[in-house]
Amino acid sequence: MLNSVPLTHLSLPHADVLLDPYFLAPEVAASLLDELSNTIAWRQEPIKLFGKAVMQPRLTAWYGDPTSRYSYSGLALDPQPWTPALQQLRQQVQAATQASFNSVLLNLYRTGQDSMGWHADDEPALGPAPIIASVSLGAARRFRLRPRDPSQLLHPPVSLDLPTGSLLLMGGTTQQH
Repeated sequence: MLNSVPLTHLSLPHADVLLDPYFLAPEVAASLLDELSNTIAWRQEPIKLFGKAVMQPRLTAWYGDPTSRYSYSGLALDPQPWTPALQQLRQQVQAATQASFNSVLLNLYRTGQDSMGWHADDEPALGPAPIIASVSLGAARRFRLRPRDPSQLLHPPVSLDLPTGSLLLMGGTTQQH
């Protein structure tokens, strides 16, 4: 169910980031988390980091249109078909953002020990200016952004707390910078 609060533009250099902390009502977010936790085909696979194979520090699942294959960190993913819950969420995100999405990488962070390091969603298959939408469910999590250019690292990273039911949208040159 869409919330009437519009996306808020965050003022960040070289980044086009929008946030709606109230995208899903808390009870809707809790119900969706419960459903996805129990019905998604979660996997933990090795990825390549700095030339070395390590287990991903989270569980993942790739769902989407049949042709939406995706590769990152040495993994090649073929999509599982959309579930009804994911299809409904996709429609809500598309209506709120006026963007089209053909797939979703679901990430399950089981504890405070699961996390991902600094990275960009800059795989060539995503194009030069991908639009990345992230819906957070469960415990609030800290999301951090920093410039890739070392000369821009004079400023501290930007930290956002993403509560359950929030929608974060990154577009433009965010992933490049």
